[in-house]
Amino acid sequence: MPTISRSPRFGRALTLARHGGGVTTTSTSAGAALALVVTLAAVPASASAHTPTTAGNCSPDASLLGFSDALDKTTFDGTPVAGLSALALKSKKQALALVDNIGTTPARVYHLELGKEPKVTGITRLGSYTGADFDGEGLVLEENGRTILASSEKEPSIRRFRLSDGAELASLPVPARFQVTPAGEAAVNQTFEALTVTPDGRRLFAGMEGSLSGDGPGLNRIIGYAGRAGTAYTPVIQYAYRPDTNLGLVELIALGGDQFLSVERGFTAGAGNTVRVFRVSATGVPDVSQTPSLATLTDPRAWLGKELLFDVAQCPPSGATAKQPQPNPLLDNIEGAALGETLPGGRRVLRLISDDNGSATQITRVYTFAVTLRGEPTLDGRALIPATAYQPGPVSGTQLAPDAVNGITAPFPGQPIPGFSAVITADKPGRFLAMPDNGFGAKNNSADFLLRAYDIRPDFRTHKVAITGHISFRDPGHKVPFPIVNENTRDRLLTGADFDIESLARDAKGNLWIGDEFGPYLIKVDRTGKVLQAPIPLPDGGKSPQSPDLAAGQTATVPASRGFEALAVSRDGKTLYPILEGARTDDADQRRRIVYEFSVVKNAYTGRTWSFRVDDASLLVGDAAVLDGRRLLLIERDNAMGVPTRIKRLVITDLDQAGAGGALPRRTVTDLMRIADPRGVSTPARPDEYGVGPLFSFPLQSVESVLPLGGDRVLVANDNNFPGNDGRIPGKADDTELITLTVPGLRR
Repeated sequence: MPTISRSPRFGRALTLARHGGGVTTTSTSAGAALALVVTLAAVPASASAHTPTTAGNCSPDASLLGFSDALDKTTFDGTPVAGLSALALKSKKQALALVDNIGTTPARVYHLELGKEPKVTGITRLGSYTGADFDGEGLVLEENGRTILASSEKEPSIRRFRLSDGAELASLPVPARFQVTPAGEAAVNQTFEALTVTPDGRRLFAGMEGSLSGDGPGLNRIIGYAGRAGTAYTPVIQYAYRPDTNLGLVELIALGGDQFLSVERGFTAGAGNTVRVFRVSATGVPDVSQTPSLATLTDPRAWLGKELLFDVAQCPPSGATAKQPQPNPLLDNIEGAALGETLPGGRRVLRLISDDNGSATQITRVYTFAVTLRGEPTLDGRALIPATAYQPGPVSGTQLAPDAVNGITAPFPGQPIPGFSAVITADKPGRFLAMPDNGFGAKNNSADFLLRAYDIRPDFRTHKVAITGHISFRDPGHKVPFPIVNENTRDRLLTGADFDIESLARDAKGNLWIGDEFGPYLIKVDRTGKVLQAPIPLPDGGKSPQSPDLAAGQTATVPASRGFEALAVSRDGKTLYPILEGARTDDADQRRRIVYEFSVVKNAYTGRTWSFRVDDASLLVGDAAVLDGRRLLLIERDNAMGVPTRIKRLVITDLDQAGAGGALPRRTVTDLMRIADPRGVSTPARPDEYGVGPLFSFPLQSVESVLPLGGDRVLVANDNNFPGNDGRIPGKADDTELITLTVPGLRR
């Protein structure tokens, strides 16, 4: 490595070496520039700090503030500054960086000054270890500031060292199966890559980069230790963690309160690195210490929950260069992470560091990000309508097979409430107008189900819902241009064989607009439920197979039951945003869900559309509501229920932030399968009830209603597809559930 001559920046530095494995520091004493020339390598001409000139957004909750390559291919005290695999902050501008197994060089920790161009200011050699017997990957600076804990992948091990001289003070116990093969089940170079401690110092966590042979690939464990800084830590719990496909867990940051950040990294030859940062929650997650194989865990609630905070590949390159192919030149082999100070506005500094593996084709790079760390969504209230809470009206379900489904046999003595596909506020505080869909799921079995919206009053103290009345949707003025079931009656009550009503909104004049799936249509009714005009079809001629307008031989382009499941209305009540639940059959992008714009004032579509892309083509948009401005809060869901459920979530998008072609941004704000219930709102559990307790889940198939309640509160409800769903209690028809949540950061 080249050395440097005296410069104004380093000219007064003095290198003081404590031999025997101790710390080497720099001071500002006069003279002795010669020592610096010998021990400190120059920053290469190509290395520099970078501060992005753009906004630097990597995701809605993360932005790149800058990066520096100033440490790359430098030396300090005769050692190469390379292989930096872990980072721990001493203060706002000072840090420690742990070296992994660079040849047979001494195992060591560098002391860093984190200025615009980070520099090494000292070194602590760790005992007599070298890269041959110590592969440093995880680092914790204990709260006393005098000792560190360092994990090595070699055995693996977690050792305590004195920071001042590197003396080894203790070694923590490691369960036998975590030892590297053949002593245990761990693979070489796939063990304790991650190490973190909670802010109070009472819990330590060591994360496996890879999986144990008994667990199977892609199924990782994290060991939790209990103790205190500077004293013994004892293994007390294990968590199951599932990294993204082909990625390994390389870092953890304990935030306290069972919350973490994790860093996952992978590498593909010829393509480069993948590095993702996640929010991770252990709320309500069970101990898997006694689980012989993680492959036997079928319940997603048995795994740590995680949500993507940002993918480094999505950050602006900001002038970065790469020495090998990368999807983004900003990327390299990132392995270390540390959470820093709080910025104005509440964001936190997150620093990452890359391990160059001592390779000429990789870079030692220090990154600075600003991240928003939102609290956990919590369950505030839960109220249920029993599945068999039949309402006044004619016997229904007469066209259903007379077979018991979840213990219930058709026909039904009155009108059931088959869950709610839409919930909006009513005229009085605490009251809501809640609308079921077409009843039993198809035209040919729902002719005796009357279309209504119920006036309801949930009592979240008693967990019950009072049904205080309803409005009936009807067409006495013969506005519907095709025959209906009750064609020749005076009231012409609408039924589930006429329309499949799925979404509901109120306009500025108090009229109601209904989103239908059979057309799909927009249906305008007055506040009493009377149809005011002919249903309005899609502006581009799209029709479903059930559309009365579908001519013989004409091809349907909107799949069955994929029409207007969602309908949002602007705050002034003058604009509607109907959204297709699924993709059109003629759309090459099957992940796209089209958002239309309809002017209530002009009684016509405006011609503007947007594209909301779900995470997977199989996912559905269950509902939408305007949050503020033109930000929409949407439900994104899979079609599963119970244990197989994977995706039920609330997502925010912003029509004013659309990209090319109307592509909408997205930010997940709530995983409805992982809601904290610290006050026990969902308990006591009923026999065999799934998804309740400290970790509350909403594992119901058709989550179809979302309503912002003001501030960070929101209401969510389900359609129970009566009597076919049993996502909560196997073999028992699902009730209609209304839950209220506090979602930190929901509003701007």
